[in-house]
Amino acid sequence: MHPIFRNVALSATIALCAPFASATVLTFDDIVGPDGYAAVPANYGGLDWSASGLSVFTGEQAPFTAHSGQGRVTTDWIDGGPIASAIRFATPTVFDGAWFSGYGDSSVRFDLYFGGQLVASSASLQLSESPAFLDAGWNGAIDTVVVSTGAQASYVMDDLTFESAAQVPEPGSLALVLAGLGLAGAVRRSRSGTRVG
Repeated sequence: MHPIFRNVALSATIALCAPFASATVLTFDDIVGPDGYAAVPANYGGLDWSASGLSVFTGEQAPFTAHSGQGRVTTDWIDGGPIASAIRFATPTVFDGAWFSGYGDSSVRFDLYFGGQLVASSASLQLSESPAFLDAGWNGAIDTVVVSTGAQASYVMDDLTFESAAQVPEPGSLALVLAGLGLAGAVRRSRSGTRVG
């Protein structure tokens, strides 16, 4: 293979594989407070939690089962606490989803925003004591995710997963890379076909 084509193929492979290796998962296991309860630090994981009203819960209590470790977040237990919690990203982000458990008579969903505009909403997830993954259902960039539920303190959320939108190739870019690789292969085949053996 010609060195130029080899370099193009290698660059394309790296570009296509980079997003799959770069997902960030926030487990909340490194936040420990007195009596197993602590506020989420305002900039935890590089996100803005200051207006979320979410706290970390590490104690054992059914039906609030952790997906991994012990740390998971929930709304404040104080009466009148939020049923919708906003988490803001510093840069455009592709939000994958998170794991939830909680009271079976409640559900949760994600509302996804970019530039102050609602761009998508996930399906609703009926809660249970067994953790289940709620997929965001949107592959575009967002800057805010709002977690909504029917009742205050009815759920815990664990293993929040996201990746930088800058690392996810646009579909048009992917098509161009694949077309270039196809052209390089065609040129190589035509050159090898004209050689006299």
